[in-house]
Amino acid sequence: MGVIPWSPLAGGWLAGKFGEGKKNTSRRSARLPDRYDLDSPGNQRKLEAVNQLTALAEEAGVTLIELAIAFVLEHPAVTAPIIGPRTMKHLESQLSATEVRLTSDVLDRIDEINPPGTNVNPIDAGWAPSVLTT
Repeated sequence: MGVIPWSPLAGGWLAGKFGEGKKNTSRRSARLPDRYDLDSPGNQRKLEAVNQLTALAEEAGVTLIELAIAFVLEHPAVTAPIIGPRTMKHLESQLSATEVRLTSDVLDRIDEINPPGTNVNPIDAGWAPSVLTT
């Protein structure tokens, strides 16, 4: 049995696409505006986590995209993340993550920024089967 997690770039948030001073628009943000509205307290928390992860990626000498995908790949149960590049440029920015090895210090810092089992903005959780929520 394996795990194939979807959206390791958190719907574009970990691609560096959203944040203060950016357009904050995409096809996905048009479909799901509540998940990208920077006036939302949940999205403000998400933006703060993204800013911290961006700084961590810079310290580690990798891009935010590489950090995010390498983090998912580091988990021993993960078979492969489901990535969703729309362009060749997107794909090329993601493929290099397979060569990145994160140190235990970097992994610990990621866990401090977003502790395991938590969702920075609960509306991002998606569908939760009742058998898992009761």
